Formats: sequence, structure tokens, C-alpha cells
Amino acid sequence: MAWYSKTWTWFDGEWHEGNPPIMGPRSHATWQGSSVFDGARYFDGLAPDLDLHAARVNRSALALGLKPTQATEEIVSKAREGIKKFSGETALYIKPMYWAEADGVSTIIADEESTQFCLCLFEAPMGLPEGGLSVTQGAFRRPSIETAPTDAKAGCLYPNNARTLRAAKAAGFDNALVLDMLGNVAETATSNIFLAKDGIVKTPVPNGTFLNGITRQRVIGLLRQGGVTVEEVSLRYSDFEQADEIFSSGNYSKVVPVGRIDGRQLQPGPFYRKARELYMDFASSAKV
Repeated sequence: MAWYSKTWTWFDGEWHEGNPPIMGPRSHATWQGSSVFDGARYFDGLAPDLDLHAARVNRSALALGLKPTQATEEIVSKAREGIKKFSGETALYIKPMYWAEADGVSTIIADEESTQFCLCLFEAPMGLPEGGLSVTQGAFRRPSIETAPTDAKAGCLYPNNARTLRAAKAAGFDNALVLDMLGNVAETATSNIFLAKDGIVKTPVPNGTFLNGITRQRVIGLLRQGGVTVEEVSLRYSDFEQADEIFSSGNYSKVVPVGRIDGRQLQPGPFYRKARELYMDFASSAKV
């Protein structure tokens, strides 16, 4: 069986079923890491914030020195076209991508005029982990804007996330709370993070070490509109150890509770439930 699920990819002016070859050993992105992507979701006939994800991939391209070739509206339109190629029974991951094909000055710099684009949609269920995620402190830290392109959703950042996840899973956890270089919690290895304490929801303030996620921003806005106090502040790992509840937000699974931090058990709490309910209510207006 193939390692990938049912997939359709738009590249070079046409749709391809499956996983078409798009790079070679001389492609700049293959050996110099000049690639960016974004990820939207389609589920239950809905595609919330699809336009925002399409716009962000263009910003990410610019941040990495690439040249966006698709307008936001074109990406959204092509995504809607691709969605129709599936049965609609299984949730989809919608992944627009840019990468550099040719070397530029000094080889290390990509030739922005060689920027390539593809849009890949594939089946990816959205199950919630039973009892919530288990987390521990990450073994590795998030870089800062001075050391890596943290203002882009860049492929070169993800090997660091992967080694953080491998260490967490080897220790018996699903995920990890990743610290920045100052020792503040930035995010998990895969998503943004929230805690609730004494009736207030708190989340790490964006400080250039992690993306201010689209789902994160949406959840904050919805909670505030729903009368919840949400503070964006610097948080230490000990703040999460002492929290009343913890939950994460991200495009892949939207809003997910944390059921264990190290040896301490937690229950999905009222703020998690309110955040997820508000988000799903919002998503219901994003019919395709």
C-alpha cells in the first residue's frame, strides 16, 4: 500500500492524481531547503479561513526570497476545484506550496524567477485523541528570527519540530511544549498552545519565534467575543504545570485538549469546550 492517502495535485497547469514528481537533485529546494507551504482544511463541507491560508503562503514565499506567482483568489479557486475531486466523506488537507527550482547568486541564494507552485490536496481524517494529548517539555528549542526564517511557514523549520516530537514520543508523550531561546513556552511541536487559570485564558505572546497561527488568531477572537478574557503574555513551563486546563489550536486538528502534562492528569475543561464549540460554529459558515 502507498504511504500516501488519496491525493490530487495541481502543478504546471493541470491536475495529477497521486504524488507526481516535481523536483530533481538540481532543484534548489531539494538541497538548499527553499520551500514554503501552508495548510488549510476541508471537512463536513466546510473550508474555514481558506483565503487566509492562501494569503499566508504568499507572505511566506516573500519572506524566503521567493516570488509568489498565484494570487490569493486563484489559490482559493483552484482549491475549491480540487475539493470536488474527492467524495467529501473524508476530511482533506489543502497544501499550497512554493519552492525555488534554480540556484541564484552564490548558489545558496535561490533564483526567485525560478519559483514553482503546486497545490496538493489529500485525505487526512481529523480525529481527536482519546482523553486529550499528553505533553512534556521539549528537548529542543525554537529558533529566533535572527537564526531562522520563523516569519515563514518554511519547510526548513520542520526537521527541528520532528526531532522534538521524536524525543517526546520516545519518552511516552504525544507532543511537547517547546521553549524559545529565552526559556519561555512558544508552542507545541505542531500547534499553538493555551492554558486556563483562575478563569482567564492565556497564550504565549508572538515574539518572532513561532507563527501567530490563523486558527490561533481565530480562537482568540472568538473567545473574546464570547466574553472570555484572553491574555497574550510570556509564559514559563511552570505556568502550564500549574494550569487548570490546557488546550492547543492548529489547522490540522483545530482545537484539541491536553489530558496530561508530565505525570499530572488533566480533564478537558470548560474553556477548551467553549473554544472548540465557538470555532466549529464559526466554521459552519464557511461552506464550499
